[in-house]
Amino acid sequence: MTAKKWHPYFLATLNSWHKGYNPELRMVRRPFKSPGYHTTIKQADFVHPTREALLYAVALLDSELPEYRDRAFAIIEQVVSLQDADPASPTFGIWSWFYEEPLAQMSPPDWNWADFCGKQLLLAIVRHGDLFPPALLERTKMAVRNSCDAIIERNVGPGYTNIAIMGAFVTLIAGESFGDERYRTYGFDRLERLCQYTREQGTFTEYNSPTYTIVAIEELSSIATETRIPEARAMAEELLELAWGMMAYHFHPLLLQWSGPHSRAYETLLPPEKLSFLQYASDGKVQLVPEGGFTFGITWYGNDIKCPEKYVSLFQDIGERELHQIVSRQKDGSKEKRASMYMNAGLAFGTFSSGIMWNQRRNLLAYVANGAHCTYVHFRALHDGYDYSSAVFTGLQHRGNALFGVNFATDGGGTHPNLDKVHGRITASDLRLRFEIGGCQDHIDLVEHEDRVRVRIAGISVAIDKLYCLMDGETDFRWEISRDGRQTCVDLVIHSGEPAAFDFHQIPNACFLFAFSVADTDQAMLKEVRQHPDGVEGTAQFGESDALTLRIPAKPDVLDALLN
Repeated sequence: MTAKKWHPYFLATLNSWHKGYNPELRMVRRPFKSPGYHTTIKQADFVHPTREALLYAVALLDSELPEYRDRAFAIIEQVVSLQDADPASPTFGIWSWFYEEPLAQMSPPDWNWADFCGKQLLLAIVRHGDLFPPALLERTKMAVRNSCDAIIERNVGPGYTNIAIMGAFVTLIAGESFGDERYRTYGFDRLERLCQYTREQGTFTEYNSPTYTIVAIEELSSIATETRIPEARAMAEELLELAWGMMAYHFHPLLLQWSGPHSRAYETLLPPEKLSFLQYASDGKVQLVPEGGFTFGITWYGNDIKCPEKYVSLFQDIGERELHQIVSRQKDGSKEKRASMYMNAGLAFGTFSSGIMWNQRRNLLAYVANGAHCTYVHFRALHDGYDYSSAVFTGLQHRGNALFGVNFATDGGGTHPNLDKVHGRITASDLRLRFEIGGCQDHIDLVEHEDRVRVRIAGISVAIDKLYCLMDGETDFRWEISRDGRQTCVDLVIHSGEPAAFDFHQIPNACFLFAFSVADTDQAMLKEVRQHPDGVEGTAQFGESDALTLRIPAKPDVLDALLN
């Protein structure tokens, strides 16, 4: 892949950034958006983010157009000045997300910004250091050193895949570029730990994430591109092989979707920029977006990102694919988490064997063909309209069929697993389990009959059966079906009305068991439920397929007991 071939696309993307430049603040203005944590800003039309400012500055220098240099250096000087450079400060070496919100106002500050911002400053030095004004070059090097010190102090483990890789890049390449053996050794050892950990697990902790697999590929490609150490390049290439294989096997070439389950995802339908990434990485051999729809990522230029030739065909040809994979295991072998995936020409369906129901997790996700478009079914647990992280999913899957249950943890989080611990005590005006049917809303027909909802999506049949429902002694829970033109929702309503307290330490039983099937044709289902002193066991046989049997506890418990 030649930089010259992609240079016009890169310049087109860069040009789209110019209109957001604020010369007074020497940063770029962006519409405000937030995941709901870290920042305390609740409402704003526009903000000036530190990371995007540095992305723009590096791209200005990468363009090699002399008229952009002064702007790039003005941005770098501004953002460097915004770093916490006090070694005695608890936030030493990091930046706030936005110019409008100092670090002291964040709740909590995001230490990942040492990695994100440090990397961009380092790339500016490595690629264009000879163009820097001498005084700014020294200040920028010091900012990178501060980032390295923050990264080393935090010492993220190999389970945090994308930050483990990015921190390895910043420290390793800074060590090589600055002649600093401490940084170089730390970065190399961190990459080596990640490589060994991933070999033992067989995959990344952030398994099959449409967002973070691409981030991992970018970061590993950066290491392979910039390092002068053959052993480091070999480890990066080994991990790249794993990432590309995982992505290619889960990609559905007809639906143009990334099959679940997803450990972390920020959207459910694959956006054009991610399809463009795959097209770019194949050097244009795989055409996934129309000519006018290709979007070039500003961080791709100058980074040797390429899909191995042996995986290219998986992005082009559809066949029947099935996967059952261990994605994490305890060292003593007592617990294993598994991912399952089934795909044919008309559908892609994936589940985890267990997982919290965080808004970034896709524990049960099906994509189905709807004419020339795609419709998805995503299972969620909602507390006052937002995904409840202390709901726990447990499931089994065989091809297009699944048997799964929901329990509730007494030591988990609310909107986030770690940043807002609720410890099993919430007040809710609304608590429900939702089968969200999104994407194309054409040709969707629903029929509700007692415990079953049958959904027909074009030529695909989706069956949702409630096998067992129990919450604090109550067993009678109703379906609620709604459609707003954007999505169709099949909800099992646990509570809706006046605010009510739910203390899962005191609630003696809370468990829900479902059967789910997505297939080319309707199929009969045989179901059986058996109650046990400590839980419930369900069996479902889907048509002629093998029966699935799952047992889940009835009583809320700590996460470690509920996650298998």
